[in-house]
Amino acid sequence: MALLREEIVDKVSNIVGPDNVVTDEEVLKENSHDRYRKFETIMGLYRLPLPAAVVKVRSSKDVSELLAFCNENKVNVVPRTGGTATEGGLETIVENSIVIDGSEMNKIIDINEKDMIATVQCGTPLQVLEDEARKLGLTTAHSPQSKPIAHMGGLVATRSIGQFSTLYGGIEDMLVGIEAVFPDGHIAKVKNVPRRACGPDIRHVVMGNEGALCFITEVSVKLFKYVPENNQFRSYRLDSMKMGFEILREVMVNGYRPSIARLYDAEDGTQHGFNQFAPDQCVLIFMAEGPKPLADATVAGIDQIMEGYKEYCTPVDGKTIETWFDNLNWGPDKIEAEREFIKQHHHMGFTTEVSGNWSIINDIYENALNRIREEYPRLADITMLGGHSSHSYLNGTNVYFVYDYKVRDCAPEDELMTYHQAIHTIIIEETLKAGGSIGHHHGIGKYRADWTLEEHTSAYYMLEGLKKQFDPNGIMNYGTIFPVPGYPK
Repeated sequence: MALLREEIVDKVSNIVGPDNVVTDEEVLKENSHDRYRKFETIMGLYRLPLPAAVVKVRSSKDVSELLAFCNENKVNVVPRTGGTATEGGLETIVENSIVIDGSEMNKIIDINEKDMIATVQCGTPLQVLEDEARKLGLTTAHSPQSKPIAHMGGLVATRSIGQFSTLYGGIEDMLVGIEAVFPDGHIAKVKNVPRRACGPDIRHVVMGNEGALCFITEVSVKLFKYVPENNQFRSYRLDSMKMGFEILREVMVNGYRPSIARLYDAEDGTQHGFNQFAPDQCVLIFMAEGPKPLADATVAGIDQIMEGYKEYCTPVDGKTIETWFDNLNWGPDKIEAEREFIKQHHHMGFTTEVSGNWSIINDIYENALNRIREEYPRLADITMLGGHSSHSYLNGTNVYFVYDYKVRDCAPEDELMTYHQAIHTIIIEETLKAGGSIGHHHGIGKYRADWTLEEHTSAYYMLEGLKKQFDPNGIMNYGTIFPVPGYPK
């Protein structure tokens, strides 16, 4: 028989101590969702089942004992650290769930300058680690827009990517070792080595699991030399995203690795102020970094490629772009200002990021936007619809669709499905139709889970097998990655 809410609170209090168990209603509300339900929660509406408790953990042992208890009693668990997820992965959709909050596990365990590895607990803020690394002339080179507030465990759990990924890669390229706790309480640690060929790479069982298989407690990531004095910017305005994609491809297939390679369409560029120097045009941005000879060679290679497009591309002052980029990240002040703006004006902004090979990426971009313009029934409410590419590879790139809209004649509880999820769905459907991936770096959460099978097709067999093996009782973050019939609604 299922435990009552009060029984769950009593049991977990015995495990971690009552001071680490929070049942205040306002805290429970804030921990029942993530940024996907931004509008309705800003408007004071909390429709999801509130968790029985938010449980703060301070060690792997705490997590182990909690998960073993929850597994035995079939209590749903939602792992959480920084709370910056955007795809509903932190929603508590099961009655009497508990949220295991790892934000108090925030120690930097070791910064090893010899091996160029930093080891930290899951609740360590990325910004804190970055600040400590820079004191030593080093950097994590990981810089998502959530950098000021994101925590390391969550970044690994969602397969995060940073703004310098074209040179340094995503979190999967930076992760060296990891520790995680599974539902039966087993603590598994993958040691720090540069590479090994000893069976499948088991880091990837944990990385990207979004709390649906285990709870990440510790991560080790690479460090790099920090030499910002060598950074060099190049920027251009041009008339076509299609040509921009072709230029990005040429840079990548010729072996150049700028840390930043971004392409904005005119609509998306306007909200970044690019219309001041590129009205009704696309903007292409590069930054080269690293040791001076490497940065110089990268810029020289890009300059050579751009010489072939000088008839179509006009250079833009790199200092303008550098100033814009220095103010791109989101911290607590910007988030609070955004919340206040939404509350007053009912004006929302959301994104959907997907990826595809070079042969299909422009089709994804054009077809998704065209279909929204042709089919979306509330097109008049959309105030901006565009996109950009921000992470490129040898084989292809991503498109980060951006759409702003004014919520009109719509109750707060209806906004999600009427606007965000409806637009989101069109983009995902067009991406799948073309053969791309429905999630480039925000994860699947609960709002892309309906497409998990279509994303993986025959390989879903392996993903489903991991769930059956590691979480046979289904207590880990129910509805995330693995779909729930009828949800979302």
